[in-house]
Amino acid sequence: MRYYPIHLDIQNRKCLVVGGGGVGTRKVKTLLECGARVTVVSMALSRELRELAASGDIDLEQRSYRSEDLNGMFLVIGATNDMTLNRQISYDAEQLNTLCNIADRPEVCNFILPSIVRRDDLVITVSTSGKSPAMAKKLRKALENQYGEEYGKLLRLMGAIRKKLLRQAHEPEAHKPLFEQLINSDLIGMIQKDEFEKIDSLLLDVLGEGYAYKKLMRI
Repeated sequence: MRYYPIHLDIQNRKCLVVGGGGVGTRKVKTLLECGARVTVVSMALSRELRELAASGDIDLEQRSYRSEDLNGMFLVIGATNDMTLNRQISYDAEQLNTLCNIADRPEVCNFILPSIVRRDDLVITVSTSGKSPAMAKKLRKALENQYGEEYGKLLRLMGAIRKKLLRQAHEPEAHKPLFEQLINSDLIGMIQKDEFEKIDSLLLDVLGEGYAYKKLMRI
């Protein structure tokens, strides 16, 4: 099986999680981080899910799953240890052409979830196409050590610079050598060490006046 890599925009989209244990809770939290409108259906619920429901962050149905729960959903995640139920969820999703992931059961999914390293808007994903979650976890931990929080700050800075350049009617193709020059410098090391004067000096050399780090980052 070859999977088609994709990053989904689920902002304000309705998503269903069936299962309220530890796995379901982790799935819910990730969906919320990406702006989804989450409904959970489960008889058993973790303390965290109860708190999220009490605060209005999720909709909660404390009962058994019904096929009609999928109506209007953009995607569904099955996070139960009942394989018969998981297969029913998968079948129902297929009838509605709904995106469906069943935790740890790639054979009944139409998409799988990678291991994730997140540094603000920088998202690095690792997938073994369902063959070895343990290897994906090991690689994720190695990437977490390699790419620290400074990479998220670098990406924010690049985004702010790009936005400012575009406002000045620069052609996007003209940006490429400028960004390559910044990325190939020691900018990441300067950000890691909070060397703001050096950063501003580099930005001045490459971009000219009006590109101050703290102003761009709104610090």
